[in-house]
Amino acid sequence: MYMSPPGGAVWLATMDASRGRTMIAEAFRNAYDGTGRAVFRPSKRRYAKVSPNSPMGRHVSQPLNVLCRDLSEVRQFLMTCRYITDLKQFGRRDYWMPPEEFERRRQGDCDDFALWTWRQLMHLGYPARFVYGRAGRYGAGHAWVTFEQDGRTFIVESLAAWPGSTFPRLSTLRYQPAVSISWDGRTLRYFEHRTEHLAVSLTEAAPYISEWVWYWLRTRALIGARVFQWFWRKAT
Repeated sequence: MYMSPPGGAVWLATMDASRGRTMIAEAFRNAYDGTGRAVFRPSKRRYAKVSPNSPMGRHVSQPLNVLCRDLSEVRQFLMTCRYITDLKQFGRRDYWMPPEEFERRRQGDCDDFALWTWRQLMHLGYPARFVYGRAGRYGAGHAWVTFEQDGRTFIVESLAAWPGSTFPRLSTLRYQPAVSISWDGRTLRYFEHRTEHLAVSLTEAAPYISEWVWYWLRTRALIGARVFQWFWRKAT
């Protein structure tokens, strides 16, 4: 049985985010279909995009060596991992690593990051889902994690761990879920989501523009610092 996070989603979105420990942002209700429609299996057209190399149950049934005690530890572990394509790491266009393998390698692409994060959030008691769809610049496909609380959907972007600041709410507008998967400890459940992209009004978006600008500037500064450090090491 899964329990709600301590203090609910309000605590999560304010207290933890204000400490810069989270990769989480609340999705705009009218722009993101967080609930979806329960199906026995996604349609072939949609399921073709969700391509685990082994049965999905394999990704939730094996024990993990790392069990985080809170969201801060989840982020700290992800900060030790690096992004690498499946083609470069395995010589395959797509390969979904079991979460325990991701723990050992500490490198992978978006689905590997998301599968491990999904397992950790379920371990912490969050009613989380693994989601596959489209997300802005990721174009052809992207994977992330969500959970719902009090009728609100929260997006967890595992690849946003390293900037160390809150994940801006406006960035959730890029996310378009196609298929999501939940696990209650015994049964995998699949959901299909509306694929049309819905806009939000300027009135809804305006309060979050400054947050997004600050995140964008800070992220670019961090990237610049990393590039400078790389050239400095090469030069010395």
